[in-house]
Formats: sequence, structure tokens, C-alpha cells
Amino acid sequence: MLQDHTSDVEILGIDVGGSGIKGAPVDVKTGQLTAERYRLSTPPNAEPDAVAETVARLVRHFEWTGPVGCCFPAQIKQGVALTAANISDEWLEKNVAELFRDRSGCPFVVLNDADAAAVAEMEFGSGRELRGVVMLLTFGTGIGSAIFVDRVLLPNTELGHLFLNNMVAEHYASDRARKVERLTWQEWAQRVQAYLAHLERLFDIDTFILGGGVSKPNKSEKYLHLLSTKAQILTARLENDAGIVGAAVNAAIHIDPVHP
Repeated sequence: MLQDHTSDVEILGIDVGGSGIKGAPVDVKTGQLTAERYRLSTPPNAEPDAVAETVARLVRHFEWTGPVGCCFPAQIKQGVALTAANISDEWLEKNVAELFRDRSGCPFVVLNDADAAAVAEMEFGSGRELRGVVMLLTFGTGIGSAIFVDRVLLPNTELGHLFLNNMVAEHYASDRARKVERLTWQEWAQRVQAYLAHLERLFDIDTFILGGGVSKPNKSEKYLHLLSTKAQILTARLENDAGIVGAAVNAAIHIDPVHP
């Protein structure tokens, strides 16, 4: 548990996304942002140098000098990007943590973006009391996925890249697909339903948690009632702050805030 790893601290959380890079200091004991979230646009093509400079600008905005938790849209192992689905191929085999550290002067702990959102939801949100198999799906530029089994994370799943109806699932059912194709909420819900049904054919899931911008109440009320699965369906409580909070919590576990 988090309380076994760290004392009361604030850690800067940063969420690198396909369209925006946002961050805020986080009280890792409560999951609350302690300053207003700050957002910058992701540079065109999301190439390493440009993204690193944007991340450094965000760090400077908060005048931050301590450890930073960061979530990133790729499979991450020991700080290195193993995939590059919605970002430049130049990220492949790039040590993201080292690049951001060198550019900002702060120690970084980096993890997959959907994993970060799931960490936040399991610690502070809809998954706080859940056990069994919990799958969090983030619908945004793509579809991120994370799986917890009895509250233990299986890292770096990429279930948005499954094939569905002869195409990559996130190209079919992401929130970006809804916007680009100008789908009605009912049309989009039909695609999400097909995606969830496909996942249930592959996994024995107890709970789905749907995150990303579509988890906001003013949006979820437009489609949630149209979905039907064997697993219970919940929406993420932390909404678009989940990645920031989860990244900070992950850093709190892996960095000694007194001796980074």
C-alpha cells in the first residue's frame, strides 16, 4: 500500500498525451491536486526533443525541483519506451526518464499512461474497494488499458491494439474516432459495446472502469446506459486527472522524496 512507502509529500505529476501535456503537484496521501492543473499542447509529431522541452516548460511553470512522476503513451520498462503507437517512432528504445531528467534537472519515474490512470483509480477512485479482475480502459486519442488482479497491476497491456472488425480497436472505438467520424453517442456506444464484448471473450473480467474525457458525468450519461456486459461497468472518478495522480503516486513509491 502507498502508506507503507512514503510519508506525507507532494510530487509533481505529468501526463504526456497525444494532444496535450498536463501536470500539477499532487498530495500523494489524498490524491488531490495542490495547484491548478497546467496544460500545454503536445508538439506536432510528438518527437522526443520537442516533447522533452515541453515537459521541461511545465516543470519550470511550477518552479519544481523535486521528483516527478510521469505517464507516457507507450509500454515502459525501466524508463525505456518499447512502443510508439500514437507518438513518433523516434521514441522506440528511448530512455524517457533519462531524457526528461536531463532536460528538466529533476528525477523522473515514468510509466504507461493507462497504468497510471489505473493506479490512481485503484488508490483513490472507483476501484478503491475492488478486488478480482479489474480492467481500466481510457478512451482518448487511442484506447489505453490496464489490468489489476486482486489489486496487483499487470503492467504494459496494450489492448487498444487488438483487432476488431478488421481494424485496430482504438481506430474503431476511441474518443478520437467518435470526433473524427462525427459519430452520435449512440453510434459510438455500439462500437464500444462491440469492443467490450470482444474483451470479455478473451478475459474473465469482474469490473470495467471507463476513463478518459468520456468519463465525465455530462458525457457518460449519453452512452453508459447503452452498454451491457457481464462485468459491472463503472466510470473513473478522477476523470482527466487520473494520469497525473497515478504518475505522482507511482513516483512516491519508487523515489525516496528526501534522497532522490
